[in-house]
Amino acid sequence: MLKLAAQRLVALVPLLFIVSLLTFSITDLLPGNPAELIVGDDATQEQVDLVHERLGLDQPWPQRYWDWLTDAVQGDLGTSFFNSVEVTDAVLLRLPVTLSLTLAAVVVALIIGIGAGLIAALRPGGWTDRAATAGATVGQALPNFWLALILAVVFAVKIRWFPATGYTPLTESPTEWLRSITLPAIALGTGAAAILARQTRSAMVGVLQTDYVRAARAQGLSSRRVVLKHAMKNAMLPVVTVLAFQITVLLGGAIIVEQVFAVNGLGSLAVTAVRRQDVPLVQGVVIVSVIVVVLTQLVTDLLYGYLNPKARPS
Repeated sequence: MLKLAAQRLVALVPLLFIVSLLTFSITDLLPGNPAELIVGDDATQEQVDLVHERLGLDQPWPQRYWDWLTDAVQGDLGTSFFNSVEVTDAVLLRLPVTLSLTLAAVVVALIIGIGAGLIAALRPGGWTDRAATAGATVGQALPNFWLALILAVVFAVKIRWFPATGYTPLTESPTEWLRSITLPAIALGTGAAAILARQTRSAMVGVLQTDYVRAARAQGLSSRRVVLKHAMKNAMLPVVTVLAFQITVLLGGAIIVEQVFAVNGLGSLAVTAVRRQDVPLVQGVVIVSVIVVVLTQLVTDLLYGYLNPKARPS
């Protein structure tokens, strides 16, 4: 396991280099001039040129990328073009919000998805199986932004059980944090729950028909013990693989959900940075997002190795 972790962390270095190079190149091709956005429409060309030079945009992009890279390897991701805030500080301030939302959505997906898939697999072809399958189909078809709007109207505006907008940090009030994160997490995690339900149902139906499960039942073991102790572990192998991909999807989907509920996470920060052509801030968001995704994949691989000893590196 330690060897696998070391290999993934080493491979992260060239990956970050390639991602940063591509991001820097693409943002350089965007139309418009950040200096014009900073000084405003009433500024003279001389003022625009002065800000353009101050930001270093008069330099060729290979030189600008090299300057950024030499600072980035030392932990300095630069300074925002618009408010002179350190990019590292801005990203780290918003990162816990997005991670909190994503983790809460994962919990929602696991509880609903695995629960529904397990119930459906225990009686394949029955009414619970058909209901779970229909629910999974609907859950996959619902756009998360539409579901977020419906949840906000019903449970925030009409019933007023939860706040419609905003985010309360966990350190300030666990109760208010839970209230502020519930609706966004449900909106974000429903689609992943539907996919996990289908995968869990399919995997469990196959495992429950294997010889070792039949042998366990023939020995007089209870159905609960057979399912939870013997069948569940093997059935979770494909589910873990799907979950790893879904976490990446959830990180991307958080951008939209954050906009609906006015949650100030990485999503809203990224949208603002792109609109303003704030290249250092865009770079910072992308780099940190890549690191989070790679670490998530690493944790998933370690979990997969725990569930399946044959997949562990020698």
